[in-house]
Amino acid sequence: MANLANLGYDGPMKTVNIGTLKNQLSAYLRHVRNGEEVIVQDRKKPIARIVPIRSADFTDEELYLASIGVMILPENPKGIDWEAVKRLPMPEVSDEAVREAVDWVKGER
Repeated sequence: MANLANLGYDGPMKTVNIGTLKNQLSAYLRHVRNGEEVIVQDRKKPIARIVPIRSADFTDEELYLASIGVMILPENPKGIDWEAVKRLPMPEVSDEAVREAVDWVKGER
């Protein structure tokens, strides 16, 4: 694969001028297949985005955050067993801790 520095990459979000994209389309589409977004530029002015086809399991915002490395998407977003979560024991909180929390919310610290 070509050297990434020579492909016009700019940090986590890739940018490419039209001519380079035409010459190396397969390489850029490979990045899109891997979930990354590519910004297409005409004379260094952004004109378009190439984005992966969206999965119904994630919002556009979640996919964007994942593409810039801020978030890692779960492998199985529907895999949480909420009934098991509901069966977990409730934490024990002292009356004093509850009063402190209420005072804090009211601004009576």
